[in-house]
Amino acid sequence: MAAPLVSRMLRRVLSSRVRSCSSGAPVTQPRPGEPSQPAVEEPSRRRQFLREHAAPFSAFLTDSFGRRHSYLRISLTEKCNLRCQYCMPEEGVPLTPKADLLTTEEILTLARLFVKEGVDKIRLTGGEPLIRPDVVNIVAQLRQLEGLRTIGITTNGINLARLLPQLQKAGLSAVNISLDTLVPAKFEFIVRRKGFHKVMEGIHKAIELGYSPVKVNCVVMRGLNEDELLDFVALTKGLPLDVRFIEYMPFDGNKWNFKKMVSYKEMLDTLQQRWPELEKLPEEESSTAKAFKIPGFQGQVSFITSMSEHFCGTCNRLRITADGNLKVCLFGNSEVSLRDHLRAGASEEELLSIIGAAVGRKKRQHAGMFNISQMKNRPMILIGG
Repeated sequence: MAAPLVSRMLRRVLSSRVRSCSSGAPVTQPRPGEPSQPAVEEPSRRRQFLREHAAPFSAFLTDSFGRRHSYLRISLTEKCNLRCQYCMPEEGVPLTPKADLLTTEEILTLARLFVKEGVDKIRLTGGEPLIRPDVVNIVAQLRQLEGLRTIGITTNGINLARLLPQLQKAGLSAVNISLDTLVPAKFEFIVRRKGFHKVMEGIHKAIELGYSPVKVNCVVMRGLNEDELLDFVALTKGLPLDVRFIEYMPFDGNKWNFKKMVSYKEMLDTLQQRWPELEKLPEEESSTAKAFKIPGFQGQVSFITSMSEHFCGTCNRLRITADGNLKVCLFGNSEVSLRDHLRAGASEEELLSIIGAAVGRKKRQHAGMFNISQMKNRPMILIGG
Protein backbone atom coordinates (compact mmCIF):
# COMPACT_ATOMS: atom_id res chain seq x y z
CA MET A 1 0.00 0.00 0.00
CA ALA A 2 1.29 3.49 -0.86
CA ALA A 3 -0.18 5.31 2.14
CA PRO A 4 1.95 3.79 4.95
CA LEU A 5 5.16 4.56 3.02
CA VAL A 6 4.13 8.15 2.27
CA SER A 7 2.88 8.60 5.81
CA ARG A 8 6.26 7.54 7.19
CA MET A 9 7.98 9.98 4.81
CA LEU A 10 5.81 12.83 6.05
CA ARG A 11 5.99 11.90 9.72
CA ARG A 12 9.77 12.22 9.76
CA VAL A 13 9.48 16.00 9.45
CA LEU A 14 7.08 16.41 12.35
CA SER A 15 8.42 17.93 15.55
CA SER A 16 7.07 19.20 18.85
CA ARG A 17 7.12 22.70 17.34
CA VAL A 18 4.76 21.61 14.58
CA ARG A 19 2.41 19.96 17.05
CA SER A 20 2.31 23.12 19.11
CA CYS A 21 1.64 25.18 15.98
CA SER A 22 -1.31 23.00 15.07
CA SER A 23 -2.89 23.11 18.47
CA GLY A 24 -4.25 26.63 18.07
CA ALA A 25 -4.47 29.30 20.77
CA PRO A 26 -3.64 28.34 24.35
CA VAL A 27 -6.51 27.54 26.68
CA THR A 28 -6.78 29.76 29.72
CA GLN A 29 -7.08 27.73 32.92
CA PRO A 30 -9.64 28.83 35.54
CA ARG A 31 -8.42 30.06 38.92
CA PRO A 32 -8.87 27.69 41.86
CA GLY A 33 -12.50 27.62 42.90
CA GLU A 34 -13.75 29.12 39.64
CA PRO A 35 -15.99 27.03 37.40
CA SER A 36 -14.46 26.10 34.06
CA GLN A 37 -16.01 27.78 31.02
CA PRO A 38 -16.87 26.05 27.76
CA ALA A 39 -14.06 26.50 25.24
CA VAL A 40 -16.48 27.71 22.59
CA GLU A 41 -18.11 30.41 24.69
CA GLU A 42 -15.67 33.23 23.87
CA PRO A 43 -15.54 32.63 20.09
CA SER A 44 -19.32 32.39 19.92
CA ARG A 45 -19.70 35.66 21.86
CA ARG A 46 -17.23 37.29 19.50
CA ARG A 47 -19.11 36.07 16.44
CA GLN A 48 -22.37 37.37 17.89
CA PHE A 49 -20.78 40.75 18.63
CA LEU A 50 -19.38 40.99 15.09
CA ARG A 51 -22.76 40.14 13.60
CA GLU A 52 -24.50 42.79 15.68
CA HIS A 53 -21.90 45.50 15.03
CA ALA A 54 -20.77 44.68 11.49
CA ALA A 55 -20.64 47.48 8.98
CA PRO A 56 -23.01 47.10 6.05
CA PHE A 57 -21.49 44.81 3.43
CA SER A 58 -20.67 46.34 0.06
CA ALA A 59 -23.67 46.55 -2.26
CA PHE A 60 -21.26 46.15 -5.18
CA LEU A 61 -20.25 42.67 -3.96
CA THR A 62 -23.78 41.53 -3.06
CA ASP A 63 -25.75 39.81 -5.81
CA SER A 64 -29.48 39.81 -6.49
CA PHE A 65 -29.92 36.69 -4.33
CA GLY A 66 -28.29 38.28 -1.29
CA ARG A 67 -24.99 36.39 -1.56
CA ARG A 68 -22.07 38.41 -0.18
CA HIS A 69 -18.81 37.85 -2.02
CA SER A 70 -16.00 38.12 0.50
CA TYR A 71 -13.59 35.66 -1.14
CA LEU A 72 -11.51 36.59 -4.20
CA ARG A 73 -9.36 34.19 -6.22
CA ILE A 74 -6.67 35.85 -8.34
CA SER A 75 -4.81 33.96 -11.06
CA LEU A 76 -1.19 35.12 -11.22
CA THR A 77 -0.24 33.34 -14.44
CA GLU A 78 -1.57 31.11 -17.20
CA LYS A 79 1.68 29.13 -17.32
CA CYS A 80 2.24 25.83 -15.53
CA ASN A 81 5.11 23.40 -15.15
CA LEU A 82 2.73 20.40 -15.26
CA ARG A 83 0.10 19.28 -17.80
CA CYS A 84 -2.66 17.73 -15.66
CA GLN A 85 -5.22 15.86 -17.76
CA TYR A 86 -8.29 17.45 -16.10
CA CYS A 87 -6.88 20.97 -16.34
CA MET A 88 -5.13 21.39 -19.67
CA PRO A 89 -5.50 19.83 -23.11
CA GLU A 90 -2.60 17.55 -24.02
CA GLU A 91 -1.52 19.89 -26.81
CA GLY A 92 -1.39 22.82 -24.37
CA VAL A 93 -3.26 26.12 -24.66
CA PRO A 94 -2.55 29.38 -26.50
CA LEU A 95 -1.12 31.75 -23.91
CA THR A 96 -2.13 35.38 -23.62
CA PRO A 97 0.65 37.79 -24.69
CA LYS A 98 2.53 39.14 -21.67
CA ALA A 99 1.43 42.70 -22.40
CA ASP A 100 -2.20 41.62 -21.99
CA LEU A 101 -1.67 40.01 -18.57
CA LEU A 102 -2.21 41.94 -15.37
CA THR A 103 0.90 43.64 -14.05
CA THR A 104 1.81 43.34 -10.38
CA GLU A 105 0.59 46.88 -9.74
CA GLU A 106 -2.73 46.14 -11.45
CA ILE A 107 -3.18 43.00 -9.35
CA LEU A 108 -2.55 44.97 -6.18
CA THR A 109 -4.80 47.84 -7.28
CA LEU A 110 -7.71 45.44 -7.84
CA ALA A 111 -7.01 43.54 -4.64
CA ARG A 112 -6.97 46.80 -2.68
CA LEU A 113 -10.32 47.78 -4.17
CA PHE A 114 -11.99 44.44 -3.40
CA VAL A 115 -10.64 44.34 0.17
CA LYS A 116 -11.85 47.88 0.75
CA GLU A 117 -15.34 46.69 -0.24
CA GLY A 118 -15.34 43.71 2.14
CA VAL A 119 -13.24 40.88 0.69
CA ASP A 120 -11.38 39.32 3.62
CA LYS A 121 -9.85 36.28 1.91
CA ILE A 122 -7.70 36.14 -1.21
CA ARG A 123 -6.37 32.96 -2.80
CA LEU A 124 -3.61 33.11 -5.40
CA THR A 125 -3.97 30.58 -8.21
CA GLY A 126 -2.74 29.90 -11.73
CA GLY A 127 -1.62 28.19 -13.90
CA GLU A 128 0.99 27.55 -11.27
CA PRO A 129 1.31 30.68 -9.11
CA LEU A 130 4.72 29.73 -7.74
CA ILE A 131 6.38 30.10 -11.13
CA ARG A 132 5.63 33.83 -11.09
CA PRO A 133 8.97 35.47 -10.14
CA ASP A 134 7.48 38.10 -7.81
CA VAL A 135 4.97 35.89 -6.00
CA VAL A 136 6.65 36.46 -2.61
CA ASN A 137 6.49 40.21 -3.09
CA ILE A 138 2.81 40.01 -4.08
CA VAL A 139 2.02 38.12 -0.87
CA ALA A 140 3.96 40.68 1.18
CA GLN A 141 2.08 43.56 -0.45
CA LEU A 142 -1.29 41.87 0.09
CA ARG A 143 -0.45 41.38 3.76
CA GLN A 144 -0.42 45.17 4.13
CA LEU A 145 -4.10 45.47 3.19
CA GLU A 146 -6.18 46.33 6.22
CA GLY A 147 -9.13 43.98 6.59
CA LEU A 148 -7.60 41.07 4.67
CA ARG A 149 -7.61 38.13 7.08
CA THR A 150 -6.44 35.22 4.92
CA ILE A 151 -3.98 34.90 2.06
CA GLY A 152 -3.97 31.40 0.57
CA ILE A 153 -2.35 29.76 -2.39
CA THR A 154 -3.25 26.74 -4.52
CA THR A 155 -0.16 25.09 -5.94
CA ASN A 156 0.95 21.88 -7.61
CA GLY A 157 3.72 21.76 -5.01
CA ILE A 158 6.68 21.45 -7.37
CA ASN A 159 8.33 24.68 -6.13
CA LEU A 160 6.70 24.78 -2.72
CA ALA A 161 9.48 23.41 -0.51
CA ARG A 162 11.91 26.00 -1.87
CA LEU A 163 9.60 29.01 -1.63
CA LEU A 164 7.35 28.32 1.37
CA PRO A 165 9.71 29.69 4.08
CA GLN A 166 9.82 33.02 2.22
CA LEU A 167 6.09 32.97 1.55
CA GLN A 168 5.31 32.28 5.19
CA LYS A 169 7.52 35.16 6.28
CA ALA A 170 5.76 37.40 3.74
CA GLY A 171 2.36 36.53 5.23
CA LEU A 172 0.98 33.44 3.49
CA SER A 173 -1.56 31.88 5.84
CA ALA A 174 -3.04 28.88 3.99
CA VAL A 175 -1.77 26.26 1.54
CA ASN A 176 -3.64 23.95 -0.84
CA ILE A 177 -1.55 21.38 -2.69
CA SER A 178 -2.81 19.42 -5.68
CA LEU A 179 -1.98 15.70 -5.60
CA ASP A 180 -4.08 13.11 -7.42
CA THR A 181 -2.14 9.92 -6.70
CA LEU A 182 0.33 8.42 -4.24
CA VAL A 183 1.90 6.26 -6.95
CA PRO A 184 4.89 7.98 -8.64
CA ALA A 185 4.42 6.27 -12.02
CA LYS A 186 0.72 7.17 -12.07
CA PHE A 187 1.61 10.74 -11.10
CA GLU A 188 3.69 11.06 -14.28
CA PHE A 189 0.80 9.69 -16.33
CA ILE A 190 -1.75 12.11 -14.86
CA VAL A 191 0.37 15.28 -15.00
CA ARG A 192 2.45 14.26 -18.04
CA ARG A 193 5.62 15.30 -16.20
CA LYS A 194 7.93 14.04 -13.44
CA GLY A 195 7.85 15.64 -9.97
CA PHE A 196 6.08 13.37 -7.46
CA HIS A 197 8.88 13.56 -4.91
CA LYS A 198 9.04 17.35 -5.16
CA VAL A 199 5.32 17.55 -4.36
CA MET A 200 5.82 15.27 -1.35
CA GLU A 201 8.71 17.47 -0.24
CA GLY A 202 6.38 20.46 -0.46
CA ILE A 203 3.84 18.73 1.78
CA HIS A 204 6.69 17.88 4.19
CA LYS A 205 7.71 21.54 4.32
CA ALA A 206 4.17 22.83 4.91
CA ILE A 207 3.75 20.48 7.88
CA GLU A 208 7.21 21.34 9.19
CA LEU A 209 6.39 25.06 9.10
CA GLY A 210 3.21 24.53 11.09
CA TYR A 211 0.45 24.93 8.51
CA SER A 212 -2.54 23.07 9.86
CA PRO A 213 -4.42 21.72 8.17
CA VAL A 214 -2.40 21.33 5.01
CA LYS A 215 -5.07 20.90 2.36
CA VAL A 216 -4.43 18.27 -0.30
CA ASN A 217 -6.68 18.52 -3.36
CA CYS A 218 -7.36 15.26 -5.19
CA VAL A 219 -9.48 15.20 -8.37
CA VAL A 220 -11.04 11.73 -8.47
CA MET A 221 -11.46 10.12 -11.90
CA ARG A 222 -12.93 6.68 -12.52
CA GLY A 223 -10.46 4.19 -13.88
CA LEU A 224 -7.54 6.37 -12.84
CA ASN A 225 -7.31 6.98 -9.11
CA GLU A 226 -10.59 6.04 -7.39
CA ASP A 227 -8.80 2.93 -6.12
CA GLU A 228 -6.58 5.17 -3.94
CA LEU A 229 -9.29 6.78 -1.81
CA LEU A 230 -8.50 4.67 1.25
CA ASP A 231 -4.76 5.28 0.90
CA PHE A 232 -5.33 9.05 0.89
CA VAL A 233 -7.61 8.86 3.92
CA ALA A 234 -5.04 6.75 5.81
CA LEU A 235 -2.62 9.68 5.56
CA THR A 236 -4.86 11.70 7.88
CA LYS A 237 -4.36 9.26 10.75
CA GLY A 238 -1.16 10.83 11.99
CA LEU A 239 -0.83 13.99 9.92
CA PRO A 240 -2.60 17.39 9.99
CA LEU A 241 -3.97 17.01 6.47
CA ASP A 242 -7.35 17.88 5.03
CA VAL A 243 -7.58 15.54 2.05
CA ARG A 244 -10.19 17.03 -0.28
CA PHE A 245 -11.73 14.72 -2.87
CA ILE A 246 -12.98 16.76 -5.82
CA GLU A 247 -15.58 15.57 -8.29
CA TYR A 248 -14.28 15.60 -11.85
CA MET A 249 -15.60 18.77 -13.52
CA PRO A 250 -16.05 19.67 -17.21
CA PHE A 251 -13.83 22.37 -18.74
CA ASP A 252 -12.70 23.06 -22.27
CA GLY A 253 -10.26 20.48 -23.55
CA ASN A 254 -10.31 18.05 -20.61
CA LYS A 255 -12.49 15.45 -22.40
CA TRP A 256 -14.94 15.29 -19.50
CA ASN A 257 -17.24 12.31 -19.50
CA PHE A 258 -19.97 11.56 -16.97
CA LYS A 259 -18.76 7.97 -16.75
CA LYS A 260 -15.38 9.22 -15.48
CA MET A 261 -16.97 11.16 -12.64
CA VAL A 262 -17.06 9.49 -9.22
CA SER A 263 -19.82 11.12 -7.19
CA TYR A 264 -19.54 12.25 -3.59
CA LYS A 265 -22.05 9.62 -2.44
CA GLU A 266 -20.07 6.83 -4.09
CA MET A 267 -16.80 8.04 -2.54
CA LEU A 268 -18.42 8.42 0.87
CA ASP A 269 -19.83 4.89 0.68
CA THR A 270 -16.36 3.53 -0.07
CA LEU A 271 -14.94 5.29 2.98
CA GLN A 272 -17.78 4.23 5.28
CA GLN A 273 -17.34 0.59 4.37
CA ARG A 274 -13.76 0.80 5.66
CA TRP A 275 -14.41 3.26 8.51
CA PRO A 276 -18.07 3.02 9.61
CA GLU A 277 -17.26 5.37 12.49
CA LEU A 278 -16.62 8.25 10.04
CA GLU A 279 -18.18 11.42 11.52
CA LYS A 280 -19.68 14.38 9.67
CA LEU A 281 -18.24 17.71 10.80
CA PRO A 282 -20.25 20.95 11.01
CA GLU A 283 -20.16 22.91 7.75
CA GLU A 284 -18.79 26.41 7.82
CA GLU A 285 -20.82 29.18 6.25
CA SER A 286 -20.08 29.46 2.51
CA SER A 287 -17.91 26.34 2.61
CA THR A 288 -17.53 24.36 -0.62
CA ALA A 289 -16.57 21.21 1.28
CA LYS A 290 -18.47 18.52 3.14
CA ALA A 291 -16.02 17.55 5.88
CA PHE A 292 -15.65 14.27 7.77
CA LYS A 293 -13.30 12.91 10.39
CA ILE A 294 -12.39 9.47 11.65
CA PRO A 295 -12.30 9.53 15.48
CA GLY A 296 -8.71 9.41 16.68
CA PHE A 297 -7.26 10.62 13.37
CA GLN A 298 -5.34 13.88 13.39
CA GLY A 299 -6.54 15.12 10.00
CA GLN A 300 -9.82 15.02 8.14
CA VAL A 301 -11.31 14.37 4.71
CA SER A 302 -13.59 16.57 2.65
CA PHE A 303 -15.62 16.33 -0.53
CA ILE A 304 -16.05 19.08 -3.12
CA THR A 305 -19.39 18.16 -4.64
CA SER A 306 -19.67 20.76 -7.42
CA MET A 307 -21.40 18.36 -9.82
CA SER A 308 -23.63 16.04 -7.77
CA GLU A 309 -24.66 18.45 -4.97
CA HIS A 310 -23.79 22.02 -5.92
CA PHE A 311 -23.31 24.71 -3.28
CA CYS A 312 -24.26 27.69 -5.45
CA GLY A 313 -26.76 28.99 -2.89
CA THR A 314 -24.01 29.99 -0.46
CA CYS A 315 -21.30 30.88 -2.99
CA ASN A 316 -19.20 33.84 -1.85
CA ARG A 317 -16.43 33.58 -4.50
CA LEU A 318 -15.30 35.77 -7.34
CA ARG A 319 -12.38 35.15 -9.71
CA ILE A 320 -9.98 37.38 -11.59
CA THR A 321 -8.15 35.67 -14.44
CA ALA A 322 -4.51 36.32 -15.25
CA ASP A 323 -5.56 38.52 -18.16
CA GLY A 324 -7.76 40.61 -15.89
CA ASN A 325 -11.27 39.29 -16.51
CA LEU A 326 -13.77 39.06 -13.66
CA LYS A 327 -15.64 35.75 -13.54
CA VAL A 328 -18.52 35.64 -11.09
CA CYS A 329 -19.03 31.87 -11.58
CA LEU A 330 -16.40 29.21 -12.19
CA PHE A 331 -18.72 27.40 -14.62
CA GLY A 332 -20.18 30.46 -16.32
CA ASN A 333 -18.79 31.88 -19.55
CA SER A 334 -19.72 35.47 -18.78
CA GLU A 335 -16.70 37.70 -18.14
CA VAL A 336 -15.91 41.40 -17.92
CA SER A 337 -12.43 42.88 -18.44
CA LEU A 338 -11.28 44.88 -15.44
CA ARG A 339 -7.87 45.20 -17.09
CA ASP A 340 -9.26 47.17 -20.03
CA HIS A 341 -11.14 49.56 -17.76
CA LEU A 342 -8.09 50.01 -15.53
CA ARG A 343 -5.88 50.83 -18.50
CA ALA A 344 -8.48 53.20 -19.88
CA GLY A 345 -8.17 55.22 -16.67
CA ALA A 346 -11.42 54.23 -14.99
CA SER A 347 -11.90 55.77 -11.55
CA GLU A 348 -12.47 53.67 -8.45
CA GLU A 349 -16.17 54.52 -8.57
CA GLU A 350 -16.40 53.45 -12.21
CA LEU A 351 -14.62 50.17 -11.49
CA LEU A 352 -16.97 49.47 -8.61
CA SER A 353 -19.97 50.15 -10.84
CA ILE A 354 -18.63 47.67 -13.43
CA ILE A 355 -17.92 45.05 -10.73
CA GLY A 356 -21.31 45.59 -9.13
CA ALA A 357 -23.11 45.14 -12.47
CA ALA A 358 -21.26 41.87 -13.10
CA VAL A 359 -21.99 40.54 -9.61
CA GLY A 360 -25.62 41.59 -10.01
CA ARG A 361 -25.92 39.41 -13.12
CA LYS A 362 -24.70 36.29 -11.30
CA LYS A 363 -27.19 33.47 -11.69
CA ARG A 364 -28.82 31.54 -8.87
CA GLN A 365 -26.88 28.37 -9.75
CA HIS A 366 -24.76 26.84 -12.47
CA ALA A 367 -26.35 25.12 -15.45
CA GLY A 368 -25.77 21.53 -14.31
CA MET A 369 -22.95 19.20 -15.27
CA PHE A 370 -24.43 17.99 -18.57
CA ASN A 371 -25.17 21.51 -19.78
CA ILE A 372 -21.80 22.78 -18.54
CA SER A 373 -20.05 20.06 -20.52
CA GLN A 374 -21.65 21.47 -23.70
CA MET A 375 -20.93 25.13 -22.93
CA LYS A 376 -17.97 27.08 -24.20
CA ASN A 377 -15.71 28.04 -21.29
CA ARG A 378 -12.02 28.43 -20.68
CA PRO A 379 -9.78 25.46 -19.89
CA MET A 380 -9.25 25.34 -16.13
CA ILE A 381 -5.65 26.55 -16.46
CA LEU A 382 -6.86 29.81 -18.05
CA ILE A 383 -9.47 30.40 -15.32
CA GLY A 384 -7.42 29.86 -12.19
CA GLY A 385 -8.23 26.93 -9.89
